[in-house]
Amino acid sequence: MDYNGKAIAEHHEGAVPTTEQARVNLNSNVSGKIANPLAGIPKHELLRQVERFAEEQDMTDITPLLQKGALVAQNPPAFEEIAELEEYEREALRNETLHKWRQPRALYYTIVMCSLGAAVQGWDQTGSNGANLSFPKEFGIAAPVGSPNHDRDNWIVGLVNAAPYIASAFCGCWLSDPLNYYFGRRGTIFFSAVFCLFSVIGCAFTQTWVELFICRLLLGIGMGSKASTVPIFAAENSPAAIRGGLVMSWQMWTAFGIFLGFCANLALYSVGPLAWRLELGSAFLPALPLAIGVYFCPESPRWYMKKNRYREAFKSLCRLRNTELQAARDLYYIHVQLIEEQAIIGKSNYVTRFIQLFTIPRVRRATLASFTVMIAQQMCGINIIAFYSSTIFVEAGASSRSALLASWGFGLVNFLFAIPAIRTIDSFGRRSLLLFTFPQMAWTLLAAGLCFLIPTSSAAHLGLVALFIFLFAAFYSPGEGPVPFTYSAEVFPLSHREVGMSWAVSTCLFWAAVLSLTFPRMLSAFGTTGSFIFYAGLNICALCLIFCFVPETKQRTLEELDYVFAVPTGKHVNYQFTKALPYFVRRWVFFDKSAQLEPLYHFDAPLATNQDKAREEYEMESRTTGKY
Repeated sequence: MDYNGKAIAEHHEGAVPTTEQARVNLNSNVSGKIANPLAGIPKHELLRQVERFAEEQDMTDITPLLQKGALVAQNPPAFEEIAELEEYEREALRNETLHKWRQPRALYYTIVMCSLGAAVQGWDQTGSNGANLSFPKEFGIAAPVGSPNHDRDNWIVGLVNAAPYIASAFCGCWLSDPLNYYFGRRGTIFFSAVFCLFSVIGCAFTQTWVELFICRLLLGIGMGSKASTVPIFAAENSPAAIRGGLVMSWQMWTAFGIFLGFCANLALYSVGPLAWRLELGSAFLPALPLAIGVYFCPESPRWYMKKNRYREAFKSLCRLRNTELQAARDLYYIHVQLIEEQAIIGKSNYVTRFIQLFTIPRVRRATLASFTVMIAQQMCGINIIAFYSSTIFVEAGASSRSALLASWGFGLVNFLFAIPAIRTIDSFGRRSLLLFTFPQMAWTLLAAGLCFLIPTSSAAHLGLVALFIFLFAAFYSPGEGPVPFTYSAEVFPLSHREVGMSWAVSTCLFWAAVLSLTFPRMLSAFGTTGSFIFYAGLNICALCLIFCFVPETKQRTLEELDYVFAVPTGKHVNYQFTKALPYFVRRWVFFDKSAQLEPLYHFDAPLATNQDKAREEYEMESRTTGKY
């Protein structure tokens, strides 16, 4: 079965790249050029190509609109000079940069549904955090230190906690590709919501640790397919200028779900023997509205285009953009970019697409970059706290109630400090946020570990441990928190987006399973201080990997990223060490204000996201005329 669809392959022959475009090799973009495939095409030829496209897709009733959209996409900064546009259309295009957050309700409703999906993910993660204080005793797997079964019970508790991540990494994530092919983005999210709804209810009624383990495995199927699809759904529906801010809602609301989970744990702590059952089962609350509400969202237009359903793609874009002109522009611009992708990808099925993650150079670089940011999320150590914070604070001398309260504080910090990333992820960029926050996470985690050496009789012991853990969360939340899922959802070409995201999420959740499984044993072997120092060192390792293998993606359309990931890895690494690093040392170590950084990428032609010039000119004209 060819999952790619025939729409892209059967593109009309008239849409040929320009001479300049033809010189940009999408597998080895040594020059670092990023080009617009419509640039340089004569106007009469472009209009003829659009007319042929409209005939092929049975959209001749909107041919003039598509032609206007193509003219805008060909040279975005010059839209004021296009005579065919109406004034209200020009105004809408100006607002894309002057008021970029002024978007249709359908787009924000879609993001709200995606946020609910993220909240489900976070709540599912923290239900076990508080339950760890009770369910081992309930099921007779809480042997004291020194007893023959202590190590065995530690491994069983770790296995139960790791179950969702094991199932996600080996099953749930990989189901997302065929599920997306047959049922679309919305259908896959509905499927995952059903699993997340009934499995947590089942957890609350289990009578043995084996039953709990099985229910959490089923939960993992829903978590994996959801985590592989929701960020893609948000990315494909969002405009490029604010895509990072919207897609990072996955992490921000995952953090909110974690916080809600901690709230539930704290509220249910005093219930008695049933507390852990209610803590696990309460995660059904956000899954229910997600299952009901997802089909009220517009389906991804790129998914419709992949299935050769362009008319429905246009209707979807009309709901997601402010005007029909913007919808027509995006439809045609995405279409011609997909032709460029198809030229290097060809036809494939599920198995060949997975193999191509490592064989096609452009896709392989995206695979490496997504792998790096995803494994870095586990290397940074955030999940030793998200999964085991209650246990860690008890180790620090807190009572069970105080440990839950401290965990609640951690969840609150994790959520609040994710909010600034809505702006910074598209202004500072994904790569810059990671390079800044990883050193901060390293020293705060190291400091937290060393504070465990303070005598427990001292009032400073618990307070300083909590302080540095909270600081660690504050640095994590705007950086490594939102970036991995946002980044992985955007770096793969459309043909490989589902299987690529499956790879990325399975990487993240597999190592989350390893962490969850091994941390109780690591605490026993290394102690809390040794464990924290170990993860502080991993932060430095992750920083080095990100510096070498993670290109910047901010404010590029999903299709323009083909040119970014066409730059060979060797050229990218060489640039970082020979250009970027010396510049950083000169500018920020020696404070040399004359230091200049030579850019890695060269934008040869007007691109769909290059409207800064248009904004500046309009603002200047508006101030002059007094109409601003």
